[in-house]
Amino acid sequence: RRAPPVCSFTPCSVLSPPLVRQAPRIHPSSQPCRTSAESLDRLYPPVAPTRPPRKRTTSQCKSEPPLLRTSKRTIYTAGRPPWYNEHGAQSKEAFVIGLGGGSASGKTTVARMIIEALDVPWVVLLSMDSFYKVLTKQQQEQAAHNDFNFDHPDAFDFDLIIATLKKLKQGKSVKIPIYDFTTHSRKKEWKTLYGANVIIFEGIMAFADKELLKLLDLKIFVDTDSDIRLVRRLRRDISERGRDIEGVIKQYNKFVKPAFDQYIQPTLRLADIVVPRGSGNTVAIDLIVQHVHSQLEEVRAAAALASAHQCHPLPRTLSVLKSTPQVRGMHTIIRNKETSRDEFIFYSKRLMRLLIEHALSFLPFQSCTVQTPQGQDYEGRTFSGKQITGVSILRAGETMEPALRAVCKDVRIGTILIQTNCYTGEPELHYLRLPKDISEDHVILMDCTVSTGAAAMMAVRVLLDHDVPEDKIFLLSLLMAEMGVHSVAYAFPQVKIITTAVDKKVNDLFRIIPGIGNFGDRYFGTDAPPDWSDDEDTLST
Repeated sequence: RRAPPVCSFTPCSVLSPPLVRQAPRIHPSSQPCRTSAESLDRLYPPVAPTRPPRKRTTSQCKSEPPLLRTSKRTIYTAGRPPWYNEHGAQSKEAFVIGLGGGSASGKTTVARMIIEALDVPWVVLLSMDSFYKVLTKQQQEQAAHNDFNFDHPDAFDFDLIIATLKKLKQGKSVKIPIYDFTTHSRKKEWKTLYGANVIIFEGIMAFADKELLKLLDLKIFVDTDSDIRLVRRLRRDISERGRDIEGVIKQYNKFVKPAFDQYIQPTLRLADIVVPRGSGNTVAIDLIVQHVHSQLEEVRAAAALASAHQCHPLPRTLSVLKSTPQVRGMHTIIRNKETSRDEFIFYSKRLMRLLIEHALSFLPFQSCTVQTPQGQDYEGRTFSGKQITGVSILRAGETMEPALRAVCKDVRIGTILIQTNCYTGEPELHYLRLPKDISEDHVILMDCTVSTGAAAMMAVRVLLDHDVPEDKIFLLSLLMAEMGVHSVAYAFPQVKIITTAVDKKVNDLFRIIPGIGNFGDRYFGTDAPPDWSDDEDTLST
């Protein structure tokens, strides 16, 4: 007997016929006739008239937690590609995988298996379940009695799905609604996702829109037996969504099964790969991973952006604190490896205070007349911006927060945790907490040392994603390498770079030479790992 197919794959020139069957393409002229005029209209040309945009309300968002932890590493969904071109934009669009299939076919499980097997640093899993439309009061009542059809294309907000996927593919951050299946409504909170190397979009209607199909680089259909899907749906809806068995069966017979036959099953023929038996088909998943790897380019090295500019003069956006005998004396103390931790902290704080004071002189000021206690007018200056917000790159950057608070009353503070993976050399965004309405503020971005500029560029890109104007970002660092200065200035020419000193060299391990050592370890009294970086603490994955 011929073995059952492992997966369908198009093209299949590198795979043997017993393992692969092609997923046939549908031509408009060969579409099957259907009694429902709307059954497959979304799938094929001619393109339907553009639907008018639906008004939506937005609310505060929350960061997405890590997606997947394995025995070897953690894969983060809040990450973003670390390298950008000379204009500060993502070098290449993300690779988007679409995962379609019936309800409870195992799409999410297959997605997680692909993510773990891919072994790329940044992967985003986007579920179609987050994009159910907001129900009216009447529809809410129908849903409460299992009489609302959630398996129809009209139940999903395709406008929002397409807009979100386009932004993610371009490497931009997006806000994702959080759907409550118990109450059939969107929660007030929204979560934030960032662009990634690979985006996996999964849902029952993943292939049910022509514009959406254009955004998918690889289309996978998870084909699971209907009996297995029903059993899984019963278990999930009863244990996780608070439904009763009668309601689940009623909804399945009335909506789920007819919708699968009418809207979902026909899209199998649009897939590039068909995976029978879902997550149990490990051979098919291995083939998918091999294909995706062949489509992805290796992330270029951190030094590539700066190397072409090392012979250039330092940029005009750089301001270095005047090297007075006092400043040079403090540098002598903190650079000395024999300096005690107590003295290192004391003189670092003094330098931080001078650096913050120097940076404030670049903020916009306007003329202001006040009256002195003697009744005389005084022509002075006042800050003309709305507010100042400090953002520290953890962990070393947080040591600069007290100096900022000491000179800026009621300053708001945000934090970004970026660590360098010691195996890949890539900066990784692990945590983000920014004040509301930061887009209207002048932002002081703080990190104690900058060598390659990779972490600083990622932090600037995150601020830009939160609509902070580039010319309102001030990057402050006690010590920078010329490589880092050139990298940041070339990618973001309007960002003001302010430091107390610039060293010329960075060695093969990306350490600043002569440098200051690992600032965080010296300040906090922790031991440096063998392959520490001057930019930030390393991450062992």
